[in-house]
Amino acid sequence: MVVGRPDTDQPVGLTPTVPPGEVPAADDVPARRNRRRWPRPVDALVVAGYLALAVLLTAGQWGRPGRLFHQAGDQILFEWMLARAARAVTGAENPLHSTALNAPDGVNLMANTSVLGLGVPLTPVTLLGGPQVAFLVAVVACLAGTATAWYALLARRLVRSRPAAAVGGLFCGFAPGMVSQAGAHLHMAAQFLVPVILALVFRPRTDRVRRDGVLLGLAVAYQVFLGEEVLVFLALAAGVFAGTYALADRAAARRLAPVVARRLGIGALVAGVLLAYPLWFQFHGPGHYSGMPFYARGYRLDAASFTAAARQSVAGDGYRAGLLSPNPTEQNSYFGPFLPLLAVLVVVRLWRRPLVRALAVCGLLFALLSLGTTIVVNRHDTGLPGPYRLVAGVPLLDLVVPARFALVCVPVLGVLLALALDRVRLRSARTWAPWAGAVVAALLPLAPTPIRTVPAVPVPAFVADGDWRAYVPPGRTLVPVPPVTGAAVSPATLWSARTGLAFTAPGGFFIGPRGADDPTARWGAPDRPTSVLLRRAAETGQVPAIGAAERRQAVEDLRYWRAAVLVQADSSPGDPVRATVDALVGPGRDVAGAHIWDVRPLLG
Repeated sequence: MVVGRPDTDQPVGLTPTVPPGEVPAADDVPARRNRRRWPRPVDALVVAGYLALAVLLTAGQWGRPGRLFHQAGDQILFEWMLARAARAVTGAENPLHSTALNAPDGVNLMANTSVLGLGVPLTPVTLLGGPQVAFLVAVVACLAGTATAWYALLARRLVRSRPAAAVGGLFCGFAPGMVSQAGAHLHMAAQFLVPVILALVFRPRTDRVRRDGVLLGLAVAYQVFLGEEVLVFLALAAGVFAGTYALADRAAARRLAPVVARRLGIGALVAGVLLAYPLWFQFHGPGHYSGMPFYARGYRLDAASFTAAARQSVAGDGYRAGLLSPNPTEQNSYFGPFLPLLAVLVVVRLWRRPLVRALAVCGLLFALLSLGTTIVVNRHDTGLPGPYRLVAGVPLLDLVVPARFALVCVPVLGVLLALALDRVRLRSARTWAPWAGAVVAALLPLAPTPIRTVPAVPVPAFVADGDWRAYVPPGRTLVPVPPVTGAAVSPATLWSARTGLAFTAPGGFFIGPRGADDPTARWGAPDRPTSVLLRRAAETGQVPAIGAAERRQAVEDLRYWRAAVLVQADSSPGDPVRATVDALVGPGRDVAGAHIWDVRPLLG
């Protein structure tokens, strides 16, 4: 959320007066036109550093197909989405819907986190290296790309010091919240267009309004295909920032409001035309749903988490960090004990600048929103109402996970760090050294560590090698056993992703409606009696009573799924799920890495 530019005649962030003895910042002093327009060698070094760090953080999976990041179910989902995007490109298929999962109804991909903005350009990577490699490349691109985009914006608009911009970009791209999201949620980590959109909205020049508006519309449309939730946060944060800045600098607001309004109008028109059909498909197309399949309001942050260390940081304590967040992927605050204090000092020191005041208000508000409807401190619910209670029922915001509001604090802190370092860049060593030391002390405990991995259940050779093709004729499906529909770790989703969506399967891990006549959201496909029976056997370890009615129902469900063969990985004779399937359709047989039941004779 930045304004002002050192190569313009009159930056938006111009402060009328600068305290005596202070070095003017980049948004306080006009600079020569075209200054810093071309990249410098140091820029390449900074970007290379960001890339190297992102590769290091994903080191646990490169060349190790048997590993997944800690939130394995989410990675499996995004691997499948990347594989599906490649299939849509090469097969000229509808990118907004797929019948490869949830046979025979399919999945509304626009209503799920399909990340087409990553999957389509990564198609060559997916085809050459597979979906796991594409996922890792996407994680690297999201982390390093976000850091680079913020670095570029800081260096061109706000600060003169490249090191200051590099530190700010580093934090924006690799803060604890960004790393925790990157290991599971590509749609939340893909924030490299956020600085681009802000730069277009808050461009201080008043010329080229039409061009900027068109570019803004294109960027917004593309962000929708990266992650709509990030766009919602961006719109809210930009609105809060702009309103606060306007109060702090009314003259600049009066001068630029008409230009910004015209840009927004043109951008909205362009984005509206491009997104009209995809958004209609999302909310009214086949497989659309309403609400969320989980209690979003329950995903809130503990106030104590803002001064804690995340698990994926050098000072992190996995046990302590886990107590203060909904799950390991939502450690979106975790700024350590020193960074919040340093941010307060920076705000106090630079309070006279409208930019700093707007950043402070924006960061504080979104930090409070992340606490949910009632404030919890160190696992104790105080009962005090949180600001989120005021917006919890607003359309779209009622679908947002409150804990993710804290991600807005990341760029706020990154910009404040860059401003502070830039302010003291020309001061004496006596003044500069304490500030530099304070920044190092605040950031060093937050240094990210490689994202931890967990073992992945291998795809059975029967599936991976294509032996299933002899059993599944066109129009029929392969049914993983158990046919998981509501759990995060879905055999259908993993097997489908790792084979490039080679077969069609029922079930899978996605969000869809409860039924044809009930659009209420749920995880996976609507339950069939047989899938419930098999899941119960898997969860309880007991073989349920099987009679003629259960066998007839199994045949009916298999016909509904258009099943040809059932496949269970790592099966053993004493497995209760295997025994249940034997009782339903008759005994199967062992194949490479799996146990199968050929049900074609049973179904005719």
